[in-house]
Amino acid sequence: TQQRGVPPPMYSMTTTEPITPPDISAINVPGVIISLGVGVAVWLVASFVIAGITKRVAAGSTLFKKPHFRWVAPAFRALDHERRVQRANTVGALLSSVVGVLVSILTSVYVLKNLNVDVAPILTSVGILGIAIGFGAQQLIRDFLAGIFITMEDQYGIGDIIETSEVVGTVEAMNLRITRVRAEDGTIWYLRNGEILRVGNRSQGTYLPPVTPPADEADSTPQQKAGE
Repeated sequence: TQQRGVPPPMYSMTTTEPITPPDISAINVPGVIISLGVGVAVWLVASFVIAGITKRVAAGSTLFKKPHFRWVAPAFRALDHERRVQRANTVGALLSSVVGVLVSILTSVYVLKNLNVDVAPILTSVGILGIAIGFGAQQLIRDFLAGIFITMEDQYGIGDIIETSEVVGTVEAMNLRITRVRAEDGTIWYLRNGEILRVGNRSQGTYLPPVTPPADEADSTPQQKAGE
């Protein structure tokens, strides 16, 4: 006999065992709210710190000239304002993206735990998917890593005249994946950072163009040889 007010048990189509509904009481609502709040707070603080460091570096701060920061001196040496601002913004955007992804992943994990969701299968699936994407996007990852090191090491920047195995020209734009170069004949070249194996910067150091003989001397030389 079934008592009044008690719902009948649910049965699956393949077995006779009753299907137990999810236990809503196991959901930790305060934990979810706290996890979201902590994640947002950490992201805001990290973004504020990164923005402050970026502004100080772009303005030519002397913080990195102290003795205990000598190890980063090559990456933050004195540059003109445009180059310094470009590099500071690039590095700041990269740090902001990395921090945002990490905070989002950690916050999502803690929220799912508080929702009484088993995150182990999810993390396993995400790991397998990440490995598959990593194998499929090896060239893209290589371009981004090369762009990061080009920016950090100040190999070249906007306005520099560079020489690669493909082209000699002026850098018009660059990001973490592609460098845009205008050649001497006006052609626009798009170079993937991961494929730039050798690069010479004519704007750095003391570049001396090859000496070409004047036109009068060049014309008189064949005549002298003919007279001899």
